[in-house]
Amino acid sequence: MSDDTVVVWDESLLAYDLGDHPLDPVRVELTIALARELGVLDRPGVRLVPPTPADDAALARVHRPDYLDAVRAAPSDPLFSGYGLGTPDNPIFEGMHESSALVAGASLAAAEAVWRGEARRAVNVAGGLHHAMPSRAAGFCVYNDPAVAIARLLDLGAERVAYVDVDVHHGDGVQQVFYADPRVLTISLHETPLALFPGTGFPDETGAPGAEGSAVNLPLPPGTGDAGWLRGFHATVPALLRAFRPQILVSQCGADSHRLDPLADLRLSVDGQRASYLALRALADELCDGRWVATGGGGYALVEVVPRAWTHLLAVASGEPIEPATLTPPAWRTLARSRRPEREVPLRMTDDSDGSYEPWQPTGEPDAVDGAITATRRAVFPLHDLDPQDPAL
Repeated sequence: MSDDTVVVWDESLLAYDLGDHPLDPVRVELTIALARELGVLDRPGVRLVPPTPADDAALARVHRPDYLDAVRAAPSDPLFSGYGLGTPDNPIFEGMHESSALVAGASLAAAEAVWRGEARRAVNVAGGLHHAMPSRAAGFCVYNDPAVAIARLLDLGAERVAYVDVDVHHGDGVQQVFYADPRVLTISLHETPLALFPGTGFPDETGAPGAEGSAVNLPLPPGTGDAGWLRGFHATVPALLRAFRPQILVSQCGADSHRLDPLADLRLSVDGQRASYLALRALADELCDGRWVATGGGGYALVEVVPRAWTHLLAVASGEPIEPATLTPPAWRTLARSRRPEREVPLRMTDDSDGSYEPWQPTGEPDAVDGAITATRRAVFPLHDLDPQDPAL
């Protein structure tokens, strides 16, 4: 296996553009620019690979053929309605099929490079469109590129694929696609569905009959910050991945869990997000011989958060993490101001959080975060022959 890191990138990925919409491709443009200015993309062993569009056969592993036809037809039909398209969340735009298929193709390229041993890790920051369903668009997502990539891994012979979703929203589309497939373990940490779209992702969603325990959900209360989020992550994800023994790890790394994100109410820092990427890499190294495919996802603090978070992700995936106190380069600040002059441009790669947390314990008076952790462990740990009360797990 090569020790290279593949970054699937081409400016054509910016064509996934919903117009005057929170999911603005400038966040991806500024991520790549920041990573380039900091030298991350010029590291030895980092290979930039341009994507090719996913073909209909790849997309149809997840999406219905009539839905693919609808996505193609919608931009040229002024009276089009249905399939979740033409809504405020999912407006119809020119080239919708082509740009969505290219995002899916980028995640396919990342997954294939890692599975075939051409790279140990691969990243598609333009991907992570985890809400798209087999027959409808949802939550800013037209085609579900993580699910398409996982389906390709299964077709290539993978027997155990783990998917960990750290976006602030529940990874509902990926969960639904593989809810009855015991070969895929989906784990999602998200703000409680009682407060946030899409309204799913409760602890008792644990997989269909025959795949019990294949879905894991940790819904966290609004206001959860680094310490609580990281406690929840470490109280659930490592033990379940070790029990499942995945051959490859796929992660969706949405940056909308940040305290500045305008669409949600968790309170993470960039430093806490960076800590999650380090934890995911360590688990891939421990359990999957390093095989890790990472995608982007949500994130609507377009200048203030997303470029820093995903530049940290690219650095962690490609080797040495960026020191948090690193200054953002002046040339990048100039570009960011030119793109979004109304936004505050960050001067450093840190929010001055140390990312510390207290490990979960089953004793004492639990707070809301501990209650959520306990509920998730009780729901799913026994399905993996794990003791939900054992704090060592």
